[in-house]
Amino acid sequence: MSTLAAATTTPLARGTRDRWFFGGMGVAAAVTVFVGFAPTYFLKDLLGGPPLTPLRHVHGFLFTSWIVLFIVQTSLIAARRTDVHRRLGVVGGVLAGMMVVLGTALAVEVVRRGVAPPGVGSPLAFFAVPLFDMVMFAGLVACGLYYRRKPETHKRLMLLATISILDAAIARWPLVAGTGPLVFFGLTDLFIVAGWFYDFRTRGKVHSAFLWGGLALIASQPLRLLVAGTDAWLAFARWVAG
Repeated sequence: MSTLAAATTTPLARGTRDRWFFGGMGVAAAVTVFVGFAPTYFLKDLLGGPPLTPLRHVHGFLFTSWIVLFIVQTSLIAARRTDVHRRLGVVGGVLAGMMVVLGTALAVEVVRRGVAPPGVGSPLAFFAVPLFDMVMFAGLVACGLYYRRKPETHKRLMLLATISILDAAIARWPLVAGTGPLVFFGLTDLFIVAGWFYDFRTRGKVHSAFLWGGLALIASQPLRLLVAGTDAWLAFARWVAG
């Protein structure tokens, strides 16, 4: 029945639903990030959080800018300002590149300091989590930019790229901190499942970008945990740590 309803949905109605869905996902991502990083970044001074290094300041600013830009971009599409959306897309590409560089640098700094969140193993093993985050984010953004002339594919890949960096925030939620990767990865994957459900309800099937991109992101999570325990990875992490 839902498949038949999706098949008879007009492009105009589908476009309206898409604007609400992708805009809502952007807001949900923003709330997710704010809750996770409020004590150590957004409300640090108010809550007495620890001081931040310059690298962490810039890292936080860039990653926050990405979430804001995602919301702005979905709003521009909703307002049918695709001309401005395309121009800002160039900014987004540059911003994504800076995020990958700074995100990797911060991951290296953390492994060199020999610290790791509770429940994720040794710092050398944990290094695989943020490094894979950057690999997945970079790959999804690159694919999204490549398919920028195919809006249905483009917007799903950019949403998946945004989802790929939410695990760090979710891992810091009050009731999640210290529970380990199975919990914070699982909660992150609910965003992907929401996308699949939305597509199935509105299109009668999951868009291939959502399906395969989402599966790749989900598969990367146990993969990084398996890799993190190998002698080869630990040797690589020790080399990085100097």
